Amino acid sequence: MTWDTSCPDWQERLLSGRPPIPDLPLNRKEADEALRVFKRLHVPDVQGMPTLGEVGAPWFFSIVETIFGAYDPVTHRRAINEVFILVPKKNGKSSNAGALAITTLICNYRPAAEFLFVAPTKMIADIAFRQAALTIKANPRLAAIFHVQSHIRRITHRLTDAMAQIKAADTDAITGGKNTYALIDETHEFAKKPRSADVFLEIRGALAARPDGFLVQLTTQSKEPPVGVFKAELAIARAVRDGELQSPLLPILYELPLRLTRDGGWKERRYWPIINPSLGRSVDAEFLERELMKAERTGQEQLALFASQHFNVEIGLALRSDRWSGADYWLEAAEPDLTLETLLERSEVVTVGIDGGGNDDLLAVAVVGREKETRRWLVWARAFANIRALRLRLSEATAMVDFAHDNDLIVVDAFGPIPPATILGRLAEQDSGLDALDPEAGLHIPPDIAGVVDVCKRVETSGKLAMVGVDPVGLGLIIDGLASIGISEEEEGPSRVAGVSQGFKLMGAIKTAERKLLDGTLRHAGQALMAWAVGNAKIEVKGNGVMITKQLAGTGKIDPLMAMLDAVALMSNNPEADGPSIYNDAKVRPEGFLVV
Repeated sequence: MTWDTSCPDWQERLLSGRPPIPDLPLNRKEADEALRVFKRLHVPDVQGMPTLGEVGAPWFFSIVETIFGAYDPVTHRRAINEVFILVPKKNGKSSNAGALAITTLICNYRPAAEFLFVAPTKMIADIAFRQAALTIKANPRLAAIFHVQSHIRRITHRLTDAMAQIKAADTDAITGGKNTYALIDETHEFAKKPRSADVFLEIRGALAARPDGFLVQLTTQSKEPPVGVFKAELAIARAVRDGELQSPLLPILYELPLRLTRDGGWKERRYWPIINPSLGRSVDAEFLERELMKAERTGQEQLALFASQHFNVEIGLALRSDRWSGADYWLEAAEPDLTLETLLERSEVVTVGIDGGGNDDLLAVAVVGREKETRRWLVWARAFANIRALRLRLSEATAMVDFAHDNDLIVVDAFGPIPPATILGRLAEQDSGLDALDPEAGLHIPPDIAGVVDVCKRVETSGKLAMVGVDPVGLGLIIDGLASIGISEEEEGPSRVAGVSQGFKLMGAIKTAERKLLDGTLRHAGQALMAWAVGNAKIEVKGNGVMITKQLAGTGKIDPLMAMLDAVALMSNNPEADGPSIYNDAKVRPEGFLVV
């Protein structure tokens, strides 16, 4: 039998009202028995406590059939080891998850098997346990079969000793388990936890020795741009669905094709039953209509949140009510193939902006090039962060690690860059506070500043650098680093290092960038790092003036955006490149700095 879980026709299946599940050679005996058990379970929080067979949604029936129909009782192997389910809120996730756990304990063949139900928080774990316990209580036969222990959130089958344990990732230890089955609820919430990848590793490690087991992830779309473990799991599920990756994983994604979400097609009522498969049961169309109307009147931020939670529209950029207006056009201006090298090739002149603070902050460099024929502006950026800065902001660590894997953020310690794969491990280490440079290590400038200088060196070598703009406050080492590659304030003729005033004095650059994003003459590399910084930016308006500052942005970092605005301010002066500096020649370059 061939088990190909890809579903290349998923769009046609969804648009015709069918579950996005491919045709598979299921074991009908196992599938039918499990579905029979599932349908006989009662829904405890509905008047009259009907059975799932009476009020359940057919879309989840198909999932139950597939999970259990993939099991071969002769070889004791399951052809599908993982299921990733993405479905909007209010489509019965809690009822279905609890019923799936009970069905698994009843249909299980392995003695003393363990079903691990992992929720991101204690509150969600308590809700899940209560739903499962009430489902058992609603049927006297089940109440006699199962022993329910509320104080430890455990349900045990009295005859087989199989048990379901419900744990909260924020309070309970999830290590060393021997679970045969696992269900992870609300995967998108785990993205906020720096060590969430370890939780998934532990769960999958236990399943590796149990070929009859399975892992189910049941989640809605994230309320923010996907990051961390959720971003990774969603990307894998989409790759399997589209046939780009072969895996014993079944992706069941209730999301509209990208062309429809971009055009706001999710607002059309004809698409609502497609994305909300429980519409008319646990999902009320009138409720969606009312909430959509309120969200449209409230603003784009609330509209994006509503779309993500009720229609699985992925948020590409965090849009706040006090956002920078350029954020509304940022995603459409992306050119994902744009790199620093291609920017330099396509440009006739280039400016560089640098922004950042101390060891507890990001240091960012942005490059803006003016395209040769179109005169459009092209933007590329990179940021650097000391590992100590990430330890101070663990809430942002997951996003930072993603940017590091993209090579758009370089995390460093006192002695050089840290490989992205080891960043989370380094975060767990005790901060010794010993970040002083070792004189014998041969480093003359800190690695983050050296990285910024290296970017400037690459631009300088191209012969197209016009000027470098910096925040005038606290960047003495950067000025020295630039001097080491021939970009100095003291060269003959006009200086190529300029202090760019911040606050309200940056309003011209802010407005210029907004206008060029609106008319399509500013293009950027589509970096998640920059989208994150743009989404963090907040505007303060006083009279006719506008300002973006770190203080207004709060904990969210905006340094890459500020670096871009510094470069925009210089490019607005219509500069011309002076050609490569003589300091590119190692024979005349000043000594005393090591550029890495």
